[in-house]
Amino acid sequence: MIAEEIRKIKAELPEGVQLIAVSKFHPAEAVMEAYDAGQRLFGENKVQEMTAKHEVLPADIQWHFIGHLQTNKVKYIAPFVTMIHGIDSLHLLQEVNRQAEKANRIIDCLLQIHIAHEETKFGMTFDECRSFLEAGQWRELKHVRLCGLMGMGTNTDDMQEVENEFAGLQAFLKELQEKYFQDEPAFKELSMGMTDDYPIAIRHGSTFIRIGTRIFGERNYNK
Repeated sequence: MIAEEIRKIKAELPEGVQLIAVSKFHPAEAVMEAYDAGQRLFGENKVQEMTAKHEVLPADIQWHFIGHLQTNKVKYIAPFVTMIHGIDSLHLLQEVNRQAEKANRIIDCLLQIHIAHEETKFGMTFDECRSFLEAGQWRELKHVRLCGLMGMGTNTDDMQEVENEFAGLQAFLKELQEKYFQDEPAFKELSMGMTDDYPIAIRHGSTFIRIGTRIFGERNYNK
């Protein structure tokens, strides 16, 4: 089932859109089944779970950290993480830079923008992000590379609302590209869209879709 779902999803993805298989709360065996089907990008939102899987799974897996990252946990994933999707403050970006320097790496990062109506979701507002970029301290950090934006749509049955949120984030990416990243072509990624709304996200320029339930089934939160 896992392999079949991955093949189905990948077959419908336009060029330039990558699938992140969200493996949180699923065992390493399930990740391995997806790996054997050719999947290499996996998303986790718990540091302890991600490091445990990294230790026992193939070294060529590209691990994307998609959850809320605490600064005191950065050091555990800095040696191997491919991309951090949830940068929501200068303080966190500075810590990622510090730990990446220790690991002699440059870590790709996305700025998380709060586009949903739920207060429980993390991320900067558009204005907070503008202020963050305008201040310019991020330019001094040589061991991180800002590659774009991440957003989570509102958990709702109103797909028009989600569409508006994704369209807004797409427009914001273009605004930032023109104002702050004209000479930095790496700033082009949009991480948005999950199992229920990824077709809408793709229509609005998403380059990373984060799909878990459709691939792995419902999660067992009691483990």
